[in-house]
Amino acid sequence: MRVLMILLVTLLLAGCGNVSYYLQSVGGQLEIWQREVPVERLLGDPDLSPTLKAQLERAIRIRDYASRELGLPDNPSYRSYADLARPFVVWNVFAAAEFSIEPRQWCFAVAGCVRYRGYFAETEARSHAAALVAEGNDVYVGGVPAYSTIGWFDDPLLNTFIHYPEPELARLLFHELAHQVLYVKDDTVFNESFATVVEQAGIARWLIAHGSDADRTRFVQLQRFRADFRALVTQTRTELAALYTGDAEPAEKRRRKAELLAVLQSQYRERKGEWGGFSGYDRWFAQPLGNAHLASVAIYTQQVPAFEALLADNNNDLPRFYAAVKTLAALPADARKARLAALASR
Repeated sequence: MRVLMILLVTLLLAGCGNVSYYLQSVGGQLEIWQREVPVERLLGDPDLSPTLKAQLERAIRIRDYASRELGLPDNPSYRSYADLARPFVVWNVFAAAEFSIEPRQWCFAVAGCVRYRGYFAETEARSHAAALVAEGNDVYVGGVPAYSTIGWFDDPLLNTFIHYPEPELARLLFHELAHQVLYVKDDTVFNESFATVVEQAGIARWLIAHGSDADRTRFVQLQRFRADFRALVTQTRTELAALYTGDAEPAEKRRRKAELLAVLQSQYRERKGEWGGFSGYDRWFAQPLGNAHLASVAIYTQQVPAFEALLADNNNDLPRFYAAVKTLAALPADARKARLAALASR
């Protein structure tokens, strides 16, 4: 009953324009709660498939490690399981103006302003995306295997990611639990960059303690692929930013923009050959490229160098790092951004 009251208050705070969006959010969260079962109960079920049993057992080992060794919250999150019978839990919609690298923001009663809009049904996400395209925006719709309720509720393990290889499952859980350590309203890039650094530091430690030689070799390989991909996106985004702030006529900007995005596609095809055919970013490149695509990557990585520097300043001690980040988060927005810029420039 208390949970339902919280949800009802959220709806009342939403305002008329957001009521339908909040209703789908509430409905999606209620569906997850209705489907979730404690992992302990599932593991005691003799009819549980051996594959799912093994997946749940390793998830719990990773979950215990996250709190014991990484200082991440020790609570019931990721100690229950829900099968949603779909490939993603939500679909995020990113949008940006035709000649801007900055993503649009949407503001909500609880989460504050965020740079994407999440839907529990793909059809609703694509409907909203179509409306944004009709307004002249570049739009990208991405399926998301996990999301965090930032400590408001206990998040479950989901069928959308439980089958991941063990290092990837660990990365995901460390990232989502980091959102429960700290969440700054109205600063998506801060939140996601912080969680990305926690994820990276956590998986490095986990691989030393529990990974096999094959796991460690594959992780190094995937890190190189990720770095190459981010470098391609960052370079294109930098070139587009210069184009958009220049004096060219709209038609020329449009032509040059198409050229730069075509070059990005070509560079990705070349890079895949160097990667031995690794296709992990094919889904991202499958939709027509635009500013929203690039923004969806920058949100998660833009301030990573600054947080990496702050972690190093704290001798790579994660609890000390969390405390330093909380101090940083308490600063006014402009001061916080200035501090992050100074850290990144070192």
